[in-house]
Amino acid sequence: MFRGEHLFLLNHGRTPAVVPLPSARTDLLTGRVYDTEVGLDRFAAVVLAPLDSPPPEGSSTVHRKARKLFLTPLFALLALIGFAAAPAHAATWSSSDQWGNWSNGGYTLYNNIWGSGAGSQTIWANSYTDWGVWANHPNTGGIKSYPNAKRVVGKKVSALGSLNSSYNVTVPSSGAYNTSYDIWDTNYDYEIMLWMNKTGPVGPLGTSQGSLTLGGHSWTVYKGSNGANEVFSFIRSSNSSSGSVDIKAIVNWIKNTKGWFGDVTIGDVQFGYEITSSAGGLDFKTNSFNVSFS
Repeated sequence: MFRGEHLFLLNHGRTPAVVPLPSARTDLLTGRVYDTEVGLDRFAAVVLAPLDSPPPEGSSTVHRKARKLFLTPLFALLALIGFAAAPAHAATWSSSDQWGNWSNGGYTLYNNIWGSGAGSQTIWANSYTDWGVWANHPNTGGIKSYPNAKRVVGKKVSALGSLNSSYNVTVPSSGAYNTSYDIWDTNYDYEIMLWMNKTGPVGPLGTSQGSLTLGGHSWTVYKGSNGANEVFSFIRSSNSSSGSVDIKAIVNWIKNTKGWFGDVTIGDVQFGYEITSSAGGLDFKTNSFNVSFS
């Protein structure tokens, strides 16, 4: 945006941006000089003046008036679009690619926009335990994405000494989604979903198998098939945004008590957000997460 020879630059996107400049400029807010380009973090703004037209020497009053003249409409614009309320994340990595992924500390993060009719989505991360996603998917049916962090276990159920995980999330109060673990055997024949919280018109695949308390939580269990693999869904009786879960107890119950699978090798333990709709753009944040096993 221009006002005379001054430039108002606002990055209201979800990833950092670099903007080329027509000539060297001075940031009116900080006094920093930019020669050929300016880098803008997510939700950042600058007001740039030409280097060849600085305020006259000793004219602090003129300079203050100029700042007010150019900054007042900028702040009005920011207020109009909700800039002040927008969350800012200083991300080490981010991606808006459909299959964008990043490895860190033995975990892999995936943007994973796999459903049809999806909108835009950006995943960001500082580490596997500090990451989040902004998603703007239309208010239509069908799962659009499952951004997640995963750790590979690679042990048979009978060989597991322990398999535990902890989580802490901040999720929106609107939209349609669930926060869930997605646990697979190495052949991808069996899928175990642990729904820790859910919002909106979403539900599990299959039919109810009853309720039980297991692995530190109370669940209603569903069993079904999507045509490619068996799905066992554990839906928590009430929403939880933080806690820990004993995954070994759950896979042992499926194997030994129900006999739904044999001594399979546990592969991926994923944790993320299965998003059906998030119209207008919603933020999902993982404050902490880990998987441990022996």
